[in-house]
Amino acid sequence: MPSTKRFQHVIETPEPGKWELSGYEAALPITEKSNPLTQDLDKADAEQIVRLLGQCDAEIFQEEGQIMPTYQRLYSESVLTTMVQVAGKVQEVLKEPEGGLVVLSGGGTSGRMAFLMSVSFNQLMKGLGQKPLYTYLIAGGDRSVVASREGTEDSALHGIEELKKVAAGKKRVIVIGISVGLSAPFVAGQMDYCMDNPAIFLPVLVGFNPVNMARCGASYLAVSSFSRSCCSSLRNDPIEDWSSTFRQIAERMQKLQEKQEAFVLNPAIGPEGLSGSSRMKGGSATKILLETLLLAAHKTVDRGIAASQRCLLEILRTFERAHQVTYSQSPKIAALMKQASSSLEKKGRVYLVGWQTLGIIAIMDGVECIHTFGADFQDVRGFLIGDHSDMFNQKAELINQGPQFCFSQEDFLTSILPSLTEIDTVVFVFTLDDNLIEVQTLVEQVKEKTANIQALAHSTVGQSLPTPLKKLFPSIISIMWPLLFFEYEGNFIQKFQHELSTKWILNTVSTGAHVLLRKILQNHMLDLRIRNSKLFWRALTMLQRFSGQPKARCIETLLQVIHFPQPLSDDIRASPISVHIQTAHKKEQVSCRHLVIQQTFSESFACRRNSAWYWVYKAQ
Repeated sequence: MPSTKRFQHVIETPEPGKWELSGYEAALPITEKSNPLTQDLDKADAEQIVRLLGQCDAEIFQEEGQIMPTYQRLYSESVLTTMVQVAGKVQEVLKEPEGGLVVLSGGGTSGRMAFLMSVSFNQLMKGLGQKPLYTYLIAGGDRSVVASREGTEDSALHGIEELKKVAAGKKRVIVIGISVGLSAPFVAGQMDYCMDNPAIFLPVLVGFNPVNMARCGASYLAVSSFSRSCCSSLRNDPIEDWSSTFRQIAERMQKLQEKQEAFVLNPAIGPEGLSGSSRMKGGSATKILLETLLLAAHKTVDRGIAASQRCLLEILRTFERAHQVTYSQSPKIAALMKQASSSLEKKGRVYLVGWQTLGIIAIMDGVECIHTFGADFQDVRGFLIGDHSDMFNQKAELINQGPQFCFSQEDFLTSILPSLTEIDTVVFVFTLDDNLIEVQTLVEQVKEKTANIQALAHSTVGQSLPTPLKKLFPSIISIMWPLLFFEYEGNFIQKFQHELSTKWILNTVSTGAHVLLRKILQNHMLDLRIRNSKLFWRALTMLQRFSGQPKARCIETLLQVIHFPQPLSDDIRASPISVHIQTAHKKEQVSCRHLVIQQTFSESFACRRNSAWYWVYKAQ
């Protein structure tokens, strides 16, 4: 497939290389593979971690190469063509908004990204005096935006029921389903339902694996059949509460794409820097791809013209610049990482306090540390400063739900500020267009409690931080952006750059802080908790990767640890995966760290005393 090398890009990225290690990884989807760049991430210091994760983020913008010509990339002609076509469909709704709706949907990080983008584009439309046309769906409802509720994405029926509610009475609905690994049943069910109701719905699937790597949802599992199966065949098992597999649904969409009745946008962006941690590169690429597509639709429809590849590329290049500008601050990012890690090591907390949509980015980063690193919800927490009254679909879902659902300015002032200690770290995230008097007042209050404060401040050329505020911070990550455009949509490009840059920095800091705390082995999550079917399969893959045992033995160990002390029976072995996940969810000790330690105590343990997992055990 032809690429777009005729276009001049901003950053130089290395030629795409081999994306899998030898052996078991060949059968894994790209999003679950180990990135060769970071295979020794656990041995890196803070400065090296920033450099390595920055290189992984740069892979989003890589062109097709001679080594991997079969994978389409973000800049591939086929991907850009599909983006133009989808932008055209969005324009049709914008031109005739009565009865129209654009739904962004996903589970976990993908759902939070759907929330963020629906908020942004509704703000854009309101600013133009237009009626907002965007809404979002997230598996588990609004509580999943601000808290970790990973098991909710495993139901296709749940996804369909939620879609029916928001689409009731609408005449034309574009449903953009986001599933980074092409694995979430919540999204699969919605895509299937849309194809069955083409008079109203147009489905658009966004993910970052080839369709033939689309995975199953929760399926039935028997050890005997598992030992005879390969990973690729299991990925095509039926979703537990649905009649189709994710792969079958995606393949059906590809066929309908020829008639523009469905679309699949799935460029390869390479494995995550932290294996399987789709909150990072997957979340960033989702934001880049969809904001480019949707903003192009808005910019061109206002001019009365069709979206074009050139318009898309102009916007994509601004995101490339964001990468370059962000990682030019690597030394200060590394210093913040060390400070955050020091607080966590001393049993302190890290609070990320962001203004406007930067607060949403802060909330996302904190929430996602819970299932990624087995962190307590209080370890890394984000707060949103500013009005959020019209952001949520069902704000009532968040009221009086417990401390893990607290995220507002009032919550920070009443619940966090009084209990701050000198071992806590507070990071303030804002732009110089925000209310700096409000920023200064809050910083002064926090500084009475802890000296460990940092700022991440975004400015535009010509702006400068007021001296009284600047003097309050021992260190500031100051990101200065060039002027882009003066028209209204151009301001949103700058806003999107601020958000993406903030996401990259906070993801790098929180990931690196946990790496320094020895929460990973090589580039794998040690304390990953089994909360949904995707994490179940990931745990199994890690078990196989580090124990070197056959698949049947690994699944046996996995089920033994999950159901301990109850002995395994044939009935347990034959149960749906949802049963195993529900059991694991109730047990705090069921993590990948404990799973592989259990596997290590096999009859061959003595032969593997020099293995990495032996020393993991010794550290317990």
